[in-house]
Amino acid sequence: MPKVRPFHRDDRDQLTDLVNDHVCAVVPGVSVSVNTVLSQLARQPDEFITDPWVADRVTLVAEQRRYVVAAAHLLRYRADAEVGGDFRDAGEINWFVCRPPASYWPDSEPAADLLMVACLAQLARWNVRVRLADGALPAPGVYGVPRPWPHIRAAYERAGFRHTGPTEVLLIARVADLPAPARPPGVTVDRTLGECGTRLTAHSGGRPLGFVELDTSPGRPERRPGAAGLADIGNLHVEPGTDGSAALLLAEAARWLRLSGVDRVLAYETAPEDVERLTAAGFEELTRTDRGWVHEAV
Repeated sequence: MPKVRPFHRDDRDQLTDLVNDHVCAVVPGVSVSVNTVLSQLARQPDEFITDPWVADRVTLVAEQRRYVVAAAHLLRYRADAEVGGDFRDAGEINWFVCRPPASYWPDSEPAADLLMVACLAQLARWNVRVRLADGALPAPGVYGVPRPWPHIRAAYERAGFRHTGPTEVLLIARVADLPAPARPPGVTVDRTLGECGTRLTAHSGGRPLGFVELDTSPGRPERRPGAAGLADIGNLHVEPGTDGSAALLLAEAARWLRLSGVDRVLAYETAPEDVERLTAAGFEELTRTDRGWVHEAV
């Protein structure tokens, strides 16, 4: 029978393998290091808004035949006025990973359910206002409950969690497949620091056409080897009435990404028209991920 216990440092290699199996099912060629996983258990420096709101962190594992077959990382957010309303006095299963049912792990589903019971018991001990869930592993593009994780979705739903938030489309493109139109006469492009990375802003006759922001290091330094050649589009904004600006901006983005040694780029959208614009420009849908899971009171 599986048993649930707190995470021990000796579990770090098995836990990292389990995390990477889930990451690789979402974004091809991406993996994280043991140091990255251990660092996230202590704090999440990328989450500079919400991480300071966290009061408690607990990591639990389910062990079967002396092997970690499931793990979960839980957060409790403070209840004071500094914390944003949605997170105030909330408890969250920040991520939950488990082996899918297979011949080698015939008892993986009971292990996942046993771990989920322990997670809900911890949230109950914290006496939080609301119980949330996510799948925010420390890797680019891995959050919510992605479609390649039906076993995680099933575990959440069996435990009483329901998807109440948006569904985001995760897209990927090879930089070589992005449009390459020549810059029209009279169009200039400025490069500045934006909110999400390097911002490229196009102008014509002193009028802005739009901008694109690129994060060419979506992983922290210790995880870059497993995400080499990958970048994020943080923002893509096109001014109304400027036909062709999206293709122009993506061409400028591709030029900068090639200089940065990047060969693949991710984008995230919810609106169908934005997804269509990117797919027309050479992106393909990688997966969809469901954000915002809430535990229904029983």
